[in-house]
Amino acid sequence: MNNHSSHSSTVLPRFYLIVDNAQWLEELLPTGLKLVQLRIKDKPESYVKSQIRLAQSLCEEAGCQLIVNDYWHLAAEAGCNYVHLGQGDLDTADTLQLKAAGIKIGISTHDRAELDRAMALEPDYIALGPVYETILKKMEWRPQGLSKLTRWKSRISTKPLVAIGGLTPQRGVLALQAGADSVCVVTDVLLHENPADRVREWLSVTG
Repeated sequence: MNNHSSHSSTVLPRFYLIVDNAQWLEELLPTGLKLVQLRIKDKPESYVKSQIRLAQSLCEEAGCQLIVNDYWHLAAEAGCNYVHLGQGDLDTADTLQLKAAGIKIGISTHDRAELDRAMALEPDYIALGPVYETILKKMEWRPQGLSKLTRWKSRISTKPLVAIGGLTPQRGVLALQAGADSVCVVTDVLLHENPADRVREWLSVTG
């Protein structure tokens, strides 16, 4: 029996932060964060590589799970144990190679076709978004709403479901009640006047 048979039992912390720079972690890991994704766009590969290394050492020291967005080959090279792939990334990512290396995978979904595609790859978690309007990027997707979280959760069963997009601590609680196992934010923390306080607030409401 291979060690991937236990993949369905992945448990994610209930709060999940995305940062665009590893330096954020120096300020935010002391809050008690347990799950963070490094998502860097449009930078040279050498820069991304050094950012992954820095994030990895900071997270290891703090007992926090690091997830690397998109740069799966760099993540594998650096010995990271988790990557997150968008639907576009799935076109080029070698998910079999990742699994063979024991690297866990999270996948973004927005509609039923994307969910079916993601589930066929047996990921370790599924993300659905945007749950609410989001300012982060121009989304082609309308807000998905809480009821869609409930439907997604019934389809993916024991796999963890991550809600993302336009969440505040109050909305995050609603998303968890609707079926999400973990709630994920970017701008709600990074654009806050006191990011560390905001993380602490999130950690207290998500338990």
